[in-house]
Amino acid sequence: MNGRAFSSRRIGLAGVLAAIALLSATQAFAAEAQPQVNGADVAWLLTSAALVLMMTIPGLALFYGGLVRRKNVLSVLMQSFILAAVISIQWVFFGYSLAFSPYSALIGSLQWMGLSGVSASVPYPAYSATVPHQAYMIYQCMFAIITPALITGAIAERMSFSGFLVFSLLWTTLIYDPLAHWVWGADGWLHALGALDFAGGTVVHISSGAAALAGALILGRRTGYPREPMMPHNLVYSVTGAGLLWVGWFGFNAGSALAANGLAVSAFVATHLGASAAALGWLFAEWMLTGKPTVLGAASGAVAGLVAITPASGFVAPVPSIIIGLAAGVICFMAVRMKPRFGYDDALDVVGVHMVGGIFGALATGLFASVAVNAAGANGLFYGNPRQLLIQAIGVVVTIAFSFIGSSILLKVTDAVVGVRVTQDDEVLGLDLSQHNEAAYAVEG
Repeated sequence: MNGRAFSSRRIGLAGVLAAIALLSATQAFAAEAQPQVNGADVAWLLTSAALVLMMTIPGLALFYGGLVRRKNVLSVLMQSFILAAVISIQWVFFGYSLAFSPYSALIGSLQWMGLSGVSASVPYPAYSATVPHQAYMIYQCMFAIITPALITGAIAERMSFSGFLVFSLLWTTLIYDPLAHWVWGADGWLHALGALDFAGGTVVHISSGAAALAGALILGRRTGYPREPMMPHNLVYSVTGAGLLWVGWFGFNAGSALAANGLAVSAFVATHLGASAAALGWLFAEWMLTGKPTVLGAASGAVAGLVAITPASGFVAPVPSIIIGLAAGVICFMAVRMKPRFGYDDALDVVGVHMVGGIFGALATGLFASVAVNAAGANGLFYGNPRQLLIQAIGVVVTIAFSFIGSSILLKVTDAVVGVRVTQDDEVLGLDLSQHNEAAYAVEG
């Protein structure tokens, strides 16, 4: 009797120990299965977010500000600066939810309104398993800020500030947010189709370039264009801005790896090589055709290369990056030179650089992409997959059509509500004084 009791106790103890062991193993497995925040990845992503914000303020603001006439420089600086404020609030309240929350192939839901459920400490694995959800959100916020800011170059020196604010808010909500969902959303239809856009060739550059074309056509030419000379008032500003854009673009592209890893290194190298090659491509094309290499040409070429390498940066090797950049420099230079033939007044060449450069970059991704660089991508035409080039072309056409038509409608709506163009007297006076009652360069009496 005592032996059986002792045996039962031994069996019971063994069962308890086995249960504890099983529970411990289950907990360990569950802990291992849960996404784990990586401090290095978080630091890199937050640094990248700051770099992308620097691209808008002060990078793009200075680049565009130096290219306009002195009576309009503050208005251009203000447009970039205020978008950092306006779009950030829009993004938190509903923009991020529309762009990235799961709902349908066309648009997100409003489940993340006000960042409800967007944790500052827990990752959202659909986008990144090693950084908190809010880190990913604020990084994407910087993309949402700079995209409408790019449009301002085409409508510079003639758009009312009230019209600019209304249009920018509508455009970000109704054009940018859906496009971001299509391409980057976990259930977006272009994402499901297999379109490759590592850091914004379609979502940022083609969309803003197509909107810029719509804006230039609907607002019409600046008073006196092209009869009167409208030379840049401060190229030092513009070259400084271009330099800040170049540096900030490492956050734009390499940051899109969402981790401090080899893919970030590859995208960083591709970004630098693309910009370098494009600066040379534009410079030598200009030198051959005009007889003089200009500082603005070198700066514009670098920006064109950065635009073109953006969609490809996480999918192509170093040598293809150089090829893409070199070709982009020449192509964008020629596109800008052809602008007078079409007669539209794209004040700061947004169409020739961002739309044309974005189109070329997206298609070049379909040529040079390689799974040897990024296993999560696809091979392009030159690596045995011609279908990828077709998919890229679909993404390009859809983005142009959606942004151009949608932007045209939104500009008409904005014009009906608050007006989009200043009066001729205000334009002649300059937007700094007529819209903001300030002068960039005070003259002491």
